Amino acid sequence: MLRCISSVLMGLFFAALSFSQATGDKQAEFAGHLQKARAFLDQKRPDLAIPELKAAEKLDPRNVEAQGNLGVLLYFQGKMAEAIPHLQIAVLNQPGMGKIQGLLGLAELRTLDTATGRKDLEAAFPLITEEKFKVEVGLQLVSVCAQAGDLDEAGALLVQLRKLAPDHPEVLYAAYRTYSDLAGESMIALSLAAPESAQMHQMLAHEENKQGNTNGAVENLKKAIATDPHLPGARFELAELLHASSDPAVKKQAESEYQEALKDNPQDEKAVFRLAEIEAERGDTEQAYKGYARAAQLQPGDADAKLGLAKTLISMDRKVEAQKLLEEAVQLEPTNATAHYRLGTLYREMGRTDDAKTEIELYKKYKDMKEKLTALYKELQIQPKEINEGEAEEK
Repeated sequence: MLRCISSVLMGLFFAALSFSQATGDKQAEFAGHLQKARAFLDQKRPDLAIPELKAAEKLDPRNVEAQGNLGVLLYFQGKMAEAIPHLQIAVLNQPGMGKIQGLLGLAELRTLDTATGRKDLEAAFPLITEEKFKVEVGLQLVSVCAQAGDLDEAGALLVQLRKLAPDHPEVLYAAYRTYSDLAGESMIALSLAAPESAQMHQMLAHEENKQGNTNGAVENLKKAIATDPHLPGARFELAELLHASSDPAVKKQAESEYQEALKDNPQDEKAVFRLAEIEAERGDTEQAYKGYARAAQLQPGDADAKLGLAKTLISMDRKVEAQKLLEEAVQLEPTNATAHYRLGTLYREMGRTDDAKTEIELYKKYKDMKEKLTALYKELQIQPKEINEGEAEEK
């Protein structure tokens, strides 16, 4: 706890310099209390430092450092109601102190003064530079916004938090909850505004697919397309569902839907990529090459497009070109097990034994990770696209 306190405390020695409203004796007394407070903190005795700070702030009630440090110590002792007045005085007399105002907002929330706490947290958040504390303040602010039904504000905060701490479990969970709530709110709004619209059926298709009801999802997408034949994304979404079918007759229908998606949007890189995959499955290397090359051109950041093009180049015995693409693919998507496997195999063929060993180890690592995620999501009856794709690519 003392480390947390130290990261928020102001410079105690500088506090004495701001005391100028009393005689020399009072100044000396004031400085003496602050020196004793610092000594007790060095001894990890905040309980003894607090009385010294209280004595100092009585001598100069407007002194920012004495009030702020006293508020910090009381806060970390769990004495929120006592801490608040001291923190308020510090913020009032010296605005712009993000950490102090952040603690003030947190203390106000814990004493159920939600409106004031939110106001102080909103003011403090952009001023805080220390990552751990900024995340704590941000998460509390997200929670307050969500409870008030201000989901757009919560979502905007989460964008900042995810950039700051992309792997933080609490941030990711808060994002999941907030975006789920936003989705539910949007669903209700769409249901009320346009219950028979193409967008309504498209949304229902997404919900059916999330629940594992592929047939229901397909039927809703067909209804959406019947209502609006050029509904953005609908053709591609339908094609994806058909392409994933184990029934060859159903799977065959996907090709025409991908082609229809391209008619609506010739720049649809994902549709181009899927059609290239279909050509590769047929054994038409030339058409597959053209498709993958077009997909990689449309979206240079798509690791899958580069992987597909690399595989085709390998089959054409153009291994040097394939190597470059595979190296780019693992840079773009370091957890792509298939890309590591292909690159490792290629390195081995080129005699680069150590590099091949490294890539195969990465392949095994990420393949094992994928298998664990697949088992987890299967229990939850969820099949994210990222988990499903490329199951047999390394074969």
